[in-house]
Amino acid sequence: MSTIKIKQIKSRIGAPADQKKTLDALGLRKLNRVVEYEETPSILGMIEKVKHLVAIVK
Repeated sequence: MSTIKIKQIKSRIGAPADQKKTLDALGLRKLNRVVEYEETPSILGMIEKVKHLVAIVK
């Protein structure tokens, strides 16, 4: 499978608790942090849940 890079582009302040936990699970605890994961359905589902807070980095 291919890898995907995810960057947090918006603050988690004011986000619901479940979205904050999703960001924590992705390893995104600070603004502008970039993490890399295998592109699996579970990771894509987490990205979909917080798509307004993150961006896919090429």
